Amino acid sequence: MRVFINGETKEIADEMNLIELLVRFSLPRERVAVELNKRVVRRKDWETIRVKDSDQIEIVHFVGGG
Repeated sequence: MRVFINGETKEIADEMNLIELLVRFSLPRERVAVELNKRVVRRKDWETIRVKDSDQIEIVHFVGGG
């Protein structure tokens, strides 16, 4: 299945939820926000939302500093 993550085309397995997607790409769940098809997804919904072919996903990393 093909999805778009931060503007790049990626091939992933079918039937993957957002948590599995983050794990697949070694992204820390504690410090990211996820947008799916131009809608922000609440962290509590990541487990139940399945990624579909051609979905557009934006993953934003939080960085500390000052």
